[in-house]
Amino acid sequence: MTRMTPPRAVVISALGITQILAWGSTYYLLAVLAEPIARETGWPLTMVVGGLTLGLIAASVVSPRVGNAIQATGGRPVMSASSLIMATGLAGLAFVDHPALYFTVWVLLGIGMGAGLYDAAFATLGRLYGKDARGAITALTLYGGFASTLCWPLSAFLVETLGWRGACLTYAGIHLFINLPLHVFALPRFAPDDPARPRQSRREVLTALLRGRESSGARITLPESDRLVFALLATGLTIGGIASAVLSVHLLTVLQARDIALAAAVGLGALVGPSQVGGRILEMLIGRKFHPLWTAAVSAILIFAGVTLLAGHAPLIALALMLYGAGIGIRSIVRGTLPLALFDPGIYATMMGRLAAPILLLGALSPLAAAWIIDAFGPDLLLVILVALCLTDIILIGLVALAAQRRARLQAQAAEPEGVAAVAGSGQETPVPPRPQ
Repeated sequence: MTRMTPPRAVVISALGITQILAWGSTYYLLAVLAEPIARETGWPLTMVVGGLTLGLIAASVVSPRVGNAIQATGGRPVMSASSLIMATGLAGLAFVDHPALYFTVWVLLGIGMGAGLYDAAFATLGRLYGKDARGAITALTLYGGFASTLCWPLSAFLVETLGWRGACLTYAGIHLFINLPLHVFALPRFAPDDPARPRQSRREVLTALLRGRESSGARITLPESDRLVFALLATGLTIGGIASAVLSVHLLTVLQARDIALAAAVGLGALVGPSQVGGRILEMLIGRKFHPLWTAAVSAILIFAGVTLLAGHAPLIALALMLYGAGIGIRSIVRGTLPLALFDPGIYATMMGRLAAPILLLGALSPLAAAWIIDAFGPDLLLVILVALCLTDIILIGLVALAAQRRARLQAQAAEPEGVAAVAGSGQETPVPPRPQ
């Protein structure tokens, strides 16, 4: 019997809506709620914000298991589970009255983020569409770019009308009554058929979710030829994400250190969001004509240029932030499309889970390290370090390209026996001159 798959536009739109609400109610939540929480509870603001850090660490820990689960079951069960976990975490957050409970809830929310934000959504699209998922991934990031734009005002309205606890309960309801139904009814019930993949029972799906792999216990391992490419790519994506993780927290501090008033700094910082969306639209329009390695190189160069202008006390700070914003906007696409282009689409979900772990971990810890650098040495040294990391990112992308080319040559040599080649259009074989040593 043919398995019905919802139209591509329906899948992308559903995931786009759930990504906006998931990002806005978890990752971006404390941008609005941190101060009201600290004011009511009397807890230090740094401790309140530390909940998100702990959540990102938890997300990094579960990401490989999430990738394996999506590989085994398709995205529908995992994304649906993320909605339930986030709803539970947000409902729990509404009733916390002790720091230990607060951090426990953020661990739960972190598990939900690991199972329900970009990496899991990208893995779901890759699992559904294989090599053709690039356009879907790009479209999804366009939706995600509006998460803070839409949810920050919503969070502020909810806090003003219902208090921060009421805001958390409202978001919990949104996950239960909007995100969960969209994941359940808009995503395909089954992953695409593999030649040897039988239809899974509900028990097998649940087992795969809990164990992070199929009930057969088989683990996916990278071929030897892929390991260098994977190591370089993981290092590059992780290092490339540090600048955005740091500046998303400390950008206003850096701008104010340039003698820019807070109101003006906020106005300049607001350029980053539209620039991200602009970069993603540009990639959607012309980026598909090029290999994702070229897109990765462009994003790295834009980020490097923007951070360098900031570090150099350049008067064109607006231009610096626009370049930086466009770069990180494109980078979010690269994070999903480059692994799809470099590795077998059949193991894409597993690769995304493994790549997400170090990215999320350093994304959680690097803002803390940056805060210490600013306090001890000032923002100038921080920017110099970020410039060096951005330059390293460009070099690593070049190394990924070289490693991929080398892998292709080795695979071609392995596929063609030494000294023998088929003559095109005939069934004969002719000797091939030996390669020069």
